[in-house]
Amino acid sequence: MATQALLVIVIVLVVLLVMGVPVSLSIGIAALTAILQTVPLNVAVLTGAQRTFVGMSTFTLTAIPFFILAGNIMNQGGIAKRLVDFVMALLGKLPGALLVTNVGANALFGAISGSASAAAAAVGSMVREGEEEQGYDKHLSAATNAASAPSGLLIPPSNALITYSLVSGGTSVAALFMAGYLPGLLWAVMCIIVAIAMAKKFGYKGTEGKFSWKVLGKATLRAIPSLSLIIVVIGGIIGGVFTATEGSAIAVVYSLILAIAYRSINLKSLWKIIVDSAKMSGMVVFLIGVSNILSWVMAFTGIPQAVAKGIMGISESKIIILLIMNLILLVAGTFMDVTPAILIFTPIFLPIVREFGMHPVHFGLLLVYNLCIGNVTPPVGNTLFVGIKVGNSTLQRVMPYMVRYYVAIIIGLFLVTYIPWISMSLPMSAGLVN
Repeated sequence: MATQALLVIVIVLVVLLVMGVPVSLSIGIAALTAILQTVPLNVAVLTGAQRTFVGMSTFTLTAIPFFILAGNIMNQGGIAKRLVDFVMALLGKLPGALLVTNVGANALFGAISGSASAAAAAVGSMVREGEEEQGYDKHLSAATNAASAPSGLLIPPSNALITYSLVSGGTSVAALFMAGYLPGLLWAVMCIIVAIAMAKKFGYKGTEGKFSWKVLGKATLRAIPSLSLIIVVIGGIIGGVFTATEGSAIAVVYSLILAIAYRSINLKSLWKIIVDSAKMSGMVVFLIGVSNILSWVMAFTGIPQAVAKGIMGISESKIIILLIMNLILLVAGTFMDVTPAILIFTPIFLPIVREFGMHPVHFGLLLVYNLCIGNVTPPVGNTLFVGIKVGNSTLQRVMPYMVRYYVAIIIGLFLVTYIPWISMSLPMSAGLVN
C-alpha cells in the first residue's frame, strides 16, 4: 500500500505542478488522491479539512507572519546602505573588496529581512555602481551577488527553520536558531573564498590605504541599530526571555520604530507593506496547513517506513544514506521552493536519520542548507534570476562563474552533513540540546 500511495502522490504532484497548479493545492490534491485507495471520499475530505485546520492552529506558526512583516518593514527601512558600509569598512582591504562586501552584506541583510531575493536586490543594487566604476566584470558580480544571498536564510531569525520545527514535531526553535549561525557563516565564507580567488585572477584589489579603526567605528555605529534586531530577538529567544512568537512580534515593533527613525516609511507605504505581508503569510500558512494532510496520509499508509526500508536496502552506511538524501534534496530543490520541500521531505527522511542517531537539529540545518541551494539553481532559482536582473547580465554569461560557487557551496553542504559540530556546537554550548 505504501509504495502504491507514494507513486500516486509523486505522479499527481508532478503533473499538477507542470500544469501550473499552485503548490499548496497540488500537495492537498495529491495526498487526498493517494488516500482514496483506502478510505471513502467523504471521510478523506472531512479528515483533510480537519488536518488542515490543525496544521494552521499551532501557536508557534504565528511567528512566521510576524517575521515576514518585520522583514518587509526592514526592506523599506534604508538599512542596506548602512550594512554595505559596515562590511566594506570591515573586509574592504581583502582582494576584490566589492565582491567580498557584497557577500558579507548579503548574509547580514538576508538574516534581517528573511529573504534571499530581497538581499540580492537591495545589496546588489548598492554595490553595482561601485563595481561598474572600478571595472568589475558584471557577470562575475551578478554571480557573486546571487550565490551569496541565501546564506542569510540560515542565520536567524529564519522562517525556514520555524517551518521545520513545526513539521518535525516540535524541535526547539531556539536550538535551531542557535544552530543556524555557523552553517550560514560557512556558506558566506565559501563564497568569499571563491570571490577572493576570482578577484586575484582578474586583478581586483582591496580599498586603498591602511585599515582604519575610525572608519570601522563610524560604520559600526550607523549599522548597530539594524544589527541589534538580530541581537535583541535571538538573544531574548535563546535566553528564555520570550518565545519565538513573542520575539517575532518584538521584531515588528523594533523594525517599525527603526523605519520611522530613518524616515523611510509613511502611512501609505506601511499599509502596502501590511497588505503584501498578509498575502505572503496567507500563502505560507495555508501551505503548512495543507501539508498536514500529506503528513497524515504518509503516516497512515506507512510511506516513511517503506522509504526507510528501501534506502536501508541500498546501504546500511550512514555516509552513503546521507549522500543519497543530499542528492535527492539537491534535485528536488531545483524545481521546488524551500518551504514546500521542507514540508514534503521532513516526514520522509527524519525517521530514517533518527534510526542511526542523528539529532533533529543537525538534520534540520542539513535540510535547509541543501534546499537553499535551489534558490540559485535553474530552472526555478528565484534568487539567481534576481541577481541576474540586478546585475544586467544573462543566465548564459553568469553560469560559468556560478559553477565555481556551486562547488564551494556544496563542499560546505558536505561539511555540514558529516561534521555535526558545525550545527550542534553552539546549541550544545548554550544548553539548548543534550
